Parts: sequence; C-alpha cells; structure tokens
Amino acid sequence: MDLEVMRKDLLECYHKSAIRGLKQSSKWSSELLLSLMKTIEENRLTDDLSADMSDSYNYIFMDDMNHVMTDPKYLLAKSCYDLSEYERTAFFTKDAVVSEIKFLYFYSRYLSAEKKRLDRMAETNCMATDSAIKLFTDLKNELQDLYSSKAADFITDSYLLYVYAIVLLKLELNWEAMEVLSRSIRLDPLNWCSWHQLSLIIDEKSQLNGLQLPDHWFKKLFLGDVYLELQLNEEALTLYTTLQQWFTSCNYLLSQIAIAKHNLRDVDGAIDLFQQIRASDPARLDAMDIYSNLLYVKDMRTELSCLAHSANDIDPFRVETCCCIANFYSLRSQHPKAVVYFSRALQLNPRHLSAWTLMGHEYMEMKNTGAAIQAYRSAIKCNKRDYRAWYGLGQTYDILKMPAYCLYYYSVAHCLRPNDSRMMIATGETLEKLERNHDAIKCYWKAGGLALFKLALLYERLKENEKAALAYSEFIARASTAEAPDRQNTSSDMAHAYKFLANYHLNKGELKLAQMAAQKCIQFSETRDEGKSLLKEIQKKCSQMDL
Repeated sequence: MDLEVMRKDLLECYHKSAIRGLKQSSKWSSELLLSLMKTIEENRLTDDLSADMSDSYNYIFMDDMNHVMTDPKYLLAKSCYDLSEYERTAFFTKDAVVSEIKFLYFYSRYLSAEKKRLDRMAETNCMATDSAIKLFTDLKNELQDLYSSKAADFITDSYLLYVYAIVLLKLELNWEAMEVLSRSIRLDPLNWCSWHQLSLIIDEKSQLNGLQLPDHWFKKLFLGDVYLELQLNEEALTLYTTLQQWFTSCNYLLSQIAIAKHNLRDVDGAIDLFQQIRASDPARLDAMDIYSNLLYVKDMRTELSCLAHSANDIDPFRVETCCCIANFYSLRSQHPKAVVYFSRALQLNPRHLSAWTLMGHEYMEMKNTGAAIQAYRSAIKCNKRDYRAWYGLGQTYDILKMPAYCLYYYSVAHCLRPNDSRMMIATGETLEKLERNHDAIKCYWKAGGLALFKLALLYERLKENEKAALAYSEFIARASTAEAPDRQNTSSDMAHAYKFLANYHLNKGELKLAQMAAQKCIQFSETRDEGKSLLKEIQKKCSQMDL
C-alpha cells in the first residue's frame, strides 16, 4: 500500500468526519494518522512529503470545505451541536441545502431521539419506550421517502445514507440497513462510520461474499472488526499483525490485538499489550474495561485497584470507568457494590454488552437467578452473538435444575464458540442429566484435554471399565503436561483416576501396573488410605503367586 495515499485518505476521513461532528470517526482516523506518520518518518520520507502534505491539506480542507466553514448557519448549528443542543441544531438547519449542513439536521434529530430514549429508559427501566420508537419511526419515514424517491442530493450522499441506516438499525431493520450501508460505502470508501456500523450487524462470514464493497484499504480494518465480532480471532490477529507494518505502535491496533488474545484466552499476552498501551497513552480509557476483566481473571488485585483509581481520576462518568470499579468490587466479593457500578455503566450506555453479562454473573454470585436471567437476556438483545450471555443462561437454568433449557442455551453458546472446550463440557454434563449418554460421550471426546476425566467417569458409571481405563490413562497423560495451576485444580481428579486404575489392573491380575497406580494414590491426601490398602492387597497376591 502507498503510504502517501493512505495519509491523504486518513486526512480526508478526519476532515469529513470532524465537519459533521462524527467524533469517534475523527478520533479513529487521527490516531491512525499519527501512527502512520511515525512509519513515514522511519522510512525517511518526511522531507519528500512535507510539501505534498500542505498541498493536500489545502485541497481537502480549504477548497472543498471553505464554503461550509464560513457559513454562519453552519457555525451556529455546529456550536449548538457541540453543546448537545440537538433540537436547536435541527431548528437552524431544517432548510439546509449544503450536504454537510443537511447531515447535521438529520443526525441531530437522530441524537435528540436517542437522548430522549435514554432519559426515559432510565426512568422506566426498560430497553425502549413507545414515544422514543415513534420519534425514530417518524424520522425513518421521512428519510425513506427521500431514499425511495431517489432524490439526487440524498442517494448520492454517503453520510446521509449513514444516518438513514442507523435509524433503520434502531428499529431493528437490519437487512435494510445493511443494504443502505453498503451503498454508502460504495459512494465514499472513506466514510469509516458506515464501515464500522456494517461490521456490527454481520452475523456470518458468508454474508461478506454477498456485499458489494469497494476494494479499498479501509476494508482491511473493516474485516478486522468483523472477525472480532464473529469470534474469528485467529484471522483477526493475522490481519491486524499485517497492518502493524504500516501503523507503527498504533494503540488502536494494539487494543484490537489485545481483545483478540483475550477472546483466545491468552490472558498474559493480552495483559502485556494493555500495559504497553497504558505506558504510551496513560489517559486512554478505550477498552480498559476489557483490561480490567483480564486483571480480574488473573486475581491481580493491586493492578486492578490502580486501574480503577486511575480511570476514576480521568473520567468517572465513562462506561469503562464504571466497569473497572465494578470488577474491583467483584474481586473483593462485594457483589452488591459491583452491581451498582455495572448499573451506572448501563445508564451511560444501555447497549454496553459486557456490562449486562458481567452484571448477570454478579447476580449469580448473589443467588439472584431471576435478575441474572434478565441481565443475560438483555445482553443477548444487545448482541445475539455474545456467547458469554448464552453460556450464563445455561448455568442459571442448571442451578434451577432445568436441563432441557440448559441444553438449548449451551448449544447456542457452542455454535458461537465451537473451539471452546468449556461449551462442549457443559453440553456433555447436561446430556448426562438427560440420560443421553451416547451424545454426552461425543461431547467429551470433542472437548478433549481435561474433559477426558468426565468421559472416564461416565464410562465408569456405565460399567465400561476398559474404555474408562483408557480415558483415565489419557487424562493423566494430559494433566501431567498441563501448567502448574491446572495441575493443582485437577489433583483430586488425578487421585480418583489412579485409584480406579489400581483397582482395574488388580482385578485383571496386572499386579505391576496396579502397584504403580497404588503408589501414585499415596501421593494424594484424598486416596492415601485407599492406596495403602491396595498396596497391602497387591503384596499379598504377589506373595501367593511366589508360593
């Protein structure tokens, strides 16, 4: 890829986003641009590009946008917009002709409707209200008329189509929104808002083949987002690692790679990347809620405490800050306080997926299964691809002793996360409870690893001792090569496995193998007495054979 073309594209993306008040898109493009300039400097191209940089800046900013930046109506409307006075913005721009000002009109109406929805939701404690839906419906009808009539100034404007798409998404018209977003991207491949929004609504990788998207380098970043959403983490890692050759030390890419590693359960690798991000940008809060999850999993209390205090000092009213503090309280087993902070996070952003899921976990710790189910269902309503919420629902119904429901939720979680052994083990355990032993055996075999212990237990219960012995032997071999924490967690399982093998070989007259297994039993407190008894019995049989 040509570095000069990439730099000009990011500059244009930034200015087009900034003039329309699309703050996240302008921040994203400027962060990538800063990283790209480091690469250019390292390649000693700065001197050659300095003149072009000035020219391209004048071309993009002065020639194309000077007519907007000097328009008094735009200046007043943008000032109101920056102060979150969305209805005033819409009032001053309702007769706009210029596309940038017309965008402010429709987008401010959308933001006004969204703000009212959030305010009323906080009062009524539900996901949406009839009055809020009516506001979105009215706006959708107005935009749909423009789209259907093929008004030239509407269907040729990528950013107006973006507004139409996000209104459709609010009304859960995802297929229509996907078509509009694709058209928006084809009109202007530098409209990152449309790329990003499209990445959030793709349910399957096969859908990518049906989308007619331009072959622009932004597409690589879009595919990275899609792969993360679809839990195709290995592919996302490969793509982002390739992009790093152009974007040196880009914190956005580092955070995306850290999220992929988090999804792959490479906790240490993800923590290292987040520490690198915090060292280079200490005030950054983006994705810090995920970092706090990792610190929670590793039981790093001091680091999590520092992160929570730091985030609170930077901005106590950010969703990420509330999640960091909630995880801090959860690690200290102060679950009611954790619920309070997760609730605050959801008041700030009711569609923050992990906050709903983690709040469900907290309710589970508090034995409040009804509230946990409601939280998990809210998470699924936000994103039906969230395997953690489906898995959490399965665990909740397991506590309620409703295995048929468990099986459904675990099956969905497994479909979303096919390579995660936890889903297979949970499905196998549920199938056992439903007396579907043959299917449970298949699940345990597919899960492999330490799930072989459950497979062996099932064979033992079914009196298939030869298969049980093979499974126990394989389990011991796997557990012996596992890392130290895993070996500690499976010590009681290994004790049971050695006890079974000692009895199995003793009954078959394989005294040497029985003796080896019995000696292993003595090493575990759970089976020490049984091991000693078995050794005495083995020695007695050996003596009889010698006689």
